Amino acid sequence: MPLQLKEIRLTPEEGEELLPAKVAHAVGLVPGQIHNLSIVRSAIDARKKPKVYRVFTVEFEVRDEQQLLRRHQQNPHLKAAQPVKTPVLEPVRTAKRALVVGMGPAGLFAAWHLARCGLSVTLIEQGRGVEDRVKDVRSFWNEGILDPQSNVQFGEGGAGTFSDGKLTTRIKHPGTRLILDLLVRCGAPEEILIQAKPHVGSDRLRLVLIKFRSELQRAGVEVRYCTRLTGLVRHGGAIAGAVLNNHEDIGCDVLVLAPGHSARETYRMLETADVQMEAKPFAVGVRVEHPVELINQIQYGTPSHPRLPAADYALSWNDRETGRGIYSFCMCPGGEVVNASSAPGMLVVNGMSLRRRNGGYSNSALVVTVGPADFPLAGPGGGVLFQEEIERSAFRAGGGNYCAPAQNLLAFLKGGGGQKLHSSCRPGVREADLGDVLPGFVSQALRRALPHFDRRMRGFISAEAVLVAAETRTSAPLRILRGSDGQSLSHPGLYPAGEGAGYAGGIMSAALDGLRSAQAIVESIHRRN
Repeated sequence: MPLQLKEIRLTPEEGEELLPAKVAHAVGLVPGQIHNLSIVRSAIDARKKPKVYRVFTVEFEVRDEQQLLRRHQQNPHLKAAQPVKTPVLEPVRTAKRALVVGMGPAGLFAAWHLARCGLSVTLIEQGRGVEDRVKDVRSFWNEGILDPQSNVQFGEGGAGTFSDGKLTTRIKHPGTRLILDLLVRCGAPEEILIQAKPHVGSDRLRLVLIKFRSELQRAGVEVRYCTRLTGLVRHGGAIAGAVLNNHEDIGCDVLVLAPGHSARETYRMLETADVQMEAKPFAVGVRVEHPVELINQIQYGTPSHPRLPAADYALSWNDRETGRGIYSFCMCPGGEVVNASSAPGMLVVNGMSLRRRNGGYSNSALVVTVGPADFPLAGPGGGVLFQEEIERSAFRAGGGNYCAPAQNLLAFLKGGGGQKLHSSCRPGVREADLGDVLPGFVSQALRRALPHFDRRMRGFISAEAVLVAAETRTSAPLRILRGSDGQSLSHPGLYPAGEGAGYAGGIMSAALDGLRSAQAIVESIHRRN
């Protein structure tokens, strides 16, 4: 029976080969009595900088585990290791056909689970496969040529393909390990199994997607690109099929709708089809970009160390006068700000990191909460219109050629301009007064929050910091309503899933929601059988 021990600390100067000695000392043994030691979790603790530690949870074996547990029964960090539990697969005998819409995390994992359980699955994506999509995005970033169907938002892998590839989630679910194991099998680094804040990196994630596609096809999934859901077919009130690309009818018994948070044409189609939806809160603002060494210095007390990754941060402040929350979001250490536009005449930015996170800048969204009361129109589509107004403003302020409007952070706070702007954003940035780009209450909220952030991270307000606009797609602006059985409240057989349906926020939580929707379908079939 392996034992588990938490809170084993190494300084950045100490190598992992010292872990057996650290464990032995902690439990009153000698290193030779520690066997089969393995790391099950690793994290960075920089709360008392400049003292920074790498913190590990390990599993190991000794000759008499029970005796050791009795001797250390008051030690809260030592316990018997528990086996990792993953959901049990329950295949069904069925001729039911499933249509899965969207190849983001929710759609990919829903299709995978349904196919493994015995359903006939067709998976569609309005964008292109990842190999072609990467070329289209590169052409946009280098030359400003936007393809509205194949870009940072649309295509295989969803918006997360051009992100940091973060896999963190606060959700406790047995499917988490199932997802991580599959990603590793598809080429993700094994470290994601033990990291407290796992991430794949955009470059590695693209390779994982290609192998994931092979997994789907081996399971019998039909994968179709450049195929958009343009209508719903109902029989007796329930989903009986779908219209694709405005002209093709396809029959199905269940439809998993995992559209992604930028599928605005799909949202409008659903509203026309009277699918029950509601506007929901989200957040808008800017990307802030600092030199990576500055953030490292603030967080670690040193600009770099070979055993420490590029530093991250999380900031939040609640404005009691307005009731709005202002917070950092999707922090990308050693990454780049990316132009994530997906429609002509509109401009939106996001953040992205590669696996090594070795870029010269670190960036994060700084955003302000907004809700239906702020939207120009009541109803589920009001949030989309609110986003589009800001994105059009950003496009104009950037010069109308997909350069992003940017401003030195000090100039944003104090007014003025003319400072040199250093930014990783492609195809480029153009100096603009971001107070004219964003709604007035958003700009004011950011100006009020920044001094609070600087008190938390001394040096955050810096002449080296640049703000890039506009960050508008932190999450879906609406929610497609579903019941406890996972089905649409208005359209039985329709299963909204993932971030674009309003039920997740990030790669891992979206993947888990896709699994939940698939499992709800499987359980429904089991009940009928």
